[in-house]
Amino acid sequence: MVIKVFLASSSGSTAIKKKQQDVVGFLEALKVDYTQLDIACNEENRMWMRQNVPEEKKPANGIPLPPQIFNEEGYCGDYETFFDAKEDNMVYSFLGLPPPPGSKQAQAEEEEEQEEEDVEETQEEEAD
Repeated sequence: MVIKVFLASSSGSTAIKKKQQDVVGFLEALKVDYTQLDIACNEENRMWMRQNVPEEKKPANGIPLPPQIFNEEGYCGDYETFFDAKEDNMVYSFLGLPPPPGSKQAQAEEEEEQEEEDVEETQEEEAD
């Protein structure tokens, strides 16, 4: 699985540059394998990104702005959804990747599974 981050290398917007740096820096800090695909100087990348962002995620003008994040062909989200996932310690789920052992997200998932098992056991005991 390869995470694809669509960026604009020559964006005039400092807000877009900052968002792109935030995404790339965070992925590097987590040691997540990813590929940067430039939409500013590669028309093929720009067209692929625009065609594969779901309609409901496109802005009113219909043109999604970078950064846009994909796992292979599957759309993960834009900067805002990435930021929300980061704040909730759910970046691996957002990216469609298994969390590394010992991470906060892995621990949260393990606790959730254990709670579900406990509920099932209680329900079985009550049924007997």
